[in-house]
Parts: sequence; structure tokens; C-alpha cells
Amino acid sequence: MDNQSYNQIVSFIWSIADDCLRDVYVRGKYRDVILPMTVIRRLDAVLESTKDEVLKMKKMLDDSGIVEQDKALCSAAKQSFCNSSPFCLKDLTSRAKQQKLKSDFIAYLDGFSSNVQEILDKFKFRNQIDTMVDADILGAVIEKFVSPTINLSPYPVLNDVGDVRLPALDNHTMGVIFEELIRRFNEENNEEAGEHFTPRDVVELMADLIFLPIADKIKNSTYSCYDGASGTGGMLTVSQDRLLDLAEREGKSVSINLFGQESQPETYAIANADMLLKGENAENIAYGSTLSEDRFPSRQFDFMLSNPPYGKSWKLDAEKLGGKKGIIDTRFVTSFADDGEFTMIPRVSDGQLLFLLNNISKMKETTELGSRIAEVHNGSSLFTGDAGQGESNARRYMIERDLVETIIALPNNMFYNTGIGTFIWVLSNRKEPRRRGKIQLIDATALKSPLRKNLGQKNCELTRELREQIMKLYFDFEDNEYSKIFPNSAFGYWKVTVLRPQYDENGKPLRDKKGKPTPDKDQTDTEQIPLDYPGGINAFIKKEVLPYAPDAWVDESKTLVGYEISFTKHFYKPVRLRELSEIVADIRELEKETEGLLEEVLKI
Repeated sequence: MDNQSYNQIVSFIWSIADDCLRDVYVRGKYRDVILPMTVIRRLDAVLESTKDEVLKMKKMLDDSGIVEQDKALCSAAKQSFCNSSPFCLKDLTSRAKQQKLKSDFIAYLDGFSSNVQEILDKFKFRNQIDTMVDADILGAVIEKFVSPTINLSPYPVLNDVGDVRLPALDNHTMGVIFEELIRRFNEENNEEAGEHFTPRDVVELMADLIFLPIADKIKNSTYSCYDGASGTGGMLTVSQDRLLDLAEREGKSVSINLFGQESQPETYAIANADMLLKGENAENIAYGSTLSEDRFPSRQFDFMLSNPPYGKSWKLDAEKLGGKKGIIDTRFVTSFADDGEFTMIPRVSDGQLLFLLNNISKMKETTELGSRIAEVHNGSSLFTGDAGQGESNARRYMIERDLVETIIALPNNMFYNTGIGTFIWVLSNRKEPRRRGKIQLIDATALKSPLRKNLGQKNCELTRELREQIMKLYFDFEDNEYSKIFPNSAFGYWKVTVLRPQYDENGKPLRDKKGKPTPDKDQTDTEQIPLDYPGGINAFIKKEVLPYAPDAWVDESKTLVGYEISFTKHFYKPVRLRELSEIVADIRELEKETEGLLEEVLKI
């Protein structure tokens, strides 16, 4: 489908809200009708061609007294869902009386199979029926959605001579339409920055980073792909398409099982509907919070892509897990670095790193490919948290296990509802030999193409050429203006506590009963020493501390290891200062201009 057709559909659906709902709903509630009706019409359009076969099967099952009918009816519909009511949606437009329309519309909804009923329940759509009937707008809304001027069907609409009048709407584009509608609704409601959807160009880059490096290792096999913050399922859809395409190029035959979890009812319902429409197992899309209600605790996946919420409190999840200090979930508290309870619990104001740790817990350890992860974060995950705190410990856990392959800084204003800087983390537990023990940082902040028209706060995009440029930087694995390679240890440091003794009135150090100097709390200081400092802690203290405080010593019991990653430090470009001669020349030019002006004024 071309952009013009896509834009026409989005604009048409968006206009339904203004045309039919304006005087009945406040703008923030338009989505309560528009989103479920879009899903219903899409399902309805898919089922239209097999309606007669379904009704014949329904009669046969009823006559035989068979109660459990879903499986047989779905088979007749040739889909993983069905509707056994006597109606298609377009049949209801002829109802003149609101009460007749209401009863028939409810009967139509009741006719959907149980998997669709769950979708309707998550939308809470039945709650809107009385409101629409009382305002006499239900018929108008239905008429709009079955309008012959748009096609929400996966089949093309032909004209009288057999030419395509309206193109088919494939599942991929249907998903993009859902995301665009939700983006607009979020923009209308001023949703917080953490509640946003991932633009397709960013998802495409993430898919490139996950699949292209292992394209030559794809086998005739079944693979799994997981998104623990799945939203409407867009990342899963793109991932599936990309892997199938690569497999075809390599002459391989693969199948892909998609898995996801989503905590927002609306987006879960859309993702679920998308899976049904594609013939996927909708049960693989779970409802609930990934952090406190992990629905796939024992599963491992080949590929994982996510854009978790960032800058968003996870306090409720923490309470469900036992309170921040009582969490024992092994995804977030584990044995590591001689610590039997190595905690990676971040502050409750931002839980984004927990999603990355969740993915790491689901990495395959015994397969040739292992697992690959691509996840979007803001800058907080790079540097928030001091040594020994949860965020720093999470980075230490990832880096010392040699899981972090690449981190890519994206341009600002890449996302619809936030302009903040974002980064793609790429992790693998099967690094190629040249990458082992190293991390590649890629600064892609300048690699962007401006949009002709902003989409929310998104004012730029990653074109195919720019994505290819970023992937070239990744594959070249060289130090240059945009790419830097570092050993893992370059991001670690010791945080050491330096003590100074108290002074008696004669200037002599005070000592305790064992003869050890008594530390002066007012002079206690800390030093941050790079892990790769030549000679380690002792060498640093000898060179950087003792020359200025000869009586200082390190309290070794308080030494901590921390990790942080600074793009600014490694990609900082100092502004070139102008030569003095240039400045003088400019001043003289200004003097000449000023003198001329003064003469003009004096003439007046």
C-alpha cells in the first residue's frame, strides 16, 4: 500500500471521531470507541467472504446439539477466529430503530469466538454501547466504518471492469495504522514521555542489528522472538518479516514463533488481534506486567527486541514483588562476583533496566546462536546510579559477563512523544571473536534525515541509506569519528574511601586501643579510580593522593566496583577557538561601519 492510501485511511478513521463523537465524548475518550471499532471492522472484513460457510456450520452444530463450537466454526471461517451471528457489520446499517440496532449489534458482538471476546473485554467496548445508543450515534459510527470509500480488508476492492479501486490492506500496514491512531490519541491526551511507540525506522534498525550479523548462520529451523513490552506488536511483526526475508535469501526454510507481553489493556487487545489476523497463536501474547507478572518464566528465546517505558515508576511492581528490599526474583537479584545476593534493583522512579535484565534471564545458553537482544533506552541506563547501587550493578553484571556488544546513540526527536536522547543496546552471548571483551559505541546522533512534516515530536527519520551507514559502522568495527572500540574494563571503576586521621592539639594523629589511627569523619573522602589504571588502586593512591595527604589511607572494606558509560566523554568535539587575528579583523570592520553611522547621525 502506498503512502497516499495509508494517509487516506488514517485521516478517514480520525475524522470519524470529529464527525460522530464530538458532542458525545470529550476528546480524551474518542479512543474508547475508535480503536475497538477499527479492530472490529478489520476482523469483520476478514470474515465477510466465508460468512455463508460459517452460518451453515453453525446450523449443523446447533441441530446436532454440539455446545463447543469455536473450533469447527473457525475452521469454516478459515481463520483462527470467527463470528457465528447472522450478521456482518454492514448488515446493521439498515436498522432504523436504535433499540433494534442495539440488540442486533450486541448479538453481532456476542457471535465472535472466545479469543475475540477477550479483546473486546480489554477494550471495555461494551461499556460504550449505551452511550452511543442514547446519543443516537451508533448507526452513524457503523456506517462510517463500512464506508465504500475506504478498505480495511486484506483483499482489494475492484471496480466494474475488474481493476483495483481500493488496494488491499495487509497486516503490516494495519499495525502501522493502529500505532498512528494511538500516537495521535496520546498526543491529544499529552501522555507522558515514557508512554510512546517505536517509529518503524527505529524498529527496522533494531531488526538489522539483531538479524544481519547472523544471517549466514540461519538454518532450516524454528526460531522464537520475544518482546516483553510488546505494545501493539509492531516489533514482533517487523522481526518476523526480516527473519523470513533473510532466510529466503539464504535459501533456508524457517518458522518463527512470536511471544510478547503487554500491560496496557488497549495495546494488548490490538496486539492480540494482530496475532489472530496473522494466524499466529494469540495465546503467545500475554497480558500483565512483565516485571511483576512474568508470563514466560521458564522460556528462553532466540531473539528479543523491546522498547520498555523509561522514566516511569515501577513502584506497584516493586510492592507486588515484595517491596524493594524484599525482592528475591532471580532476574534481578542473583549470585555474581562473590556475592550470593547481588542486587540489581534500580530506584523505583525508573524501571527500564529491569526489562533488559528480564531479557538477559531468557537468553539461550546451549545453542549455537545463543540469543541476541536489541533494546531502546534513554541515557539514564548508561550512567544513573553510583558504585554498588542497582543501576551500576546491572551494568557491571552485563559488562563483566561480556554480553554488551554495541550501544548506538540515536538522534534526538526520533520518537513521537518525546524529544529526549535515546540509545539502542545490542547484547549477545555469542560474540564473534573480534568483539570478545570489547564494547563498540556508535554515535549516530548526526545521522538523520529531516521529515517534511513533524509526526508529534518526531522531526527526523533514519532512511534506508542511513540505516545502512550505521550498519556499516557496526560491521567495520573500527575507531573513527562515529565509532569507538573499548575494552570492557574501560567503563569500570573502583570507588574507594580515603581516610585521614584526627589531630590532637599538638598535631599528632589520635590512635585507638589497638594503635590504629582514628579516622576524622570530616576529612573522609572518596576517589573514583578506573579499573584499567596502571598499577591499580595502590598506584593511584601513591601518585594522586599521598603527595598531598601523606597520612591518608584506604578503607578497603568500603571499596566498591561501579560501571558507567559516557558518550559525551568519548565523542566530545571541542569548539574550535577563533584566531586572534580573525577577531581583530572583525572588530576593525565593525569600527568602520560604526564610524559611517555616526557621520550619518551628525549630518541629521
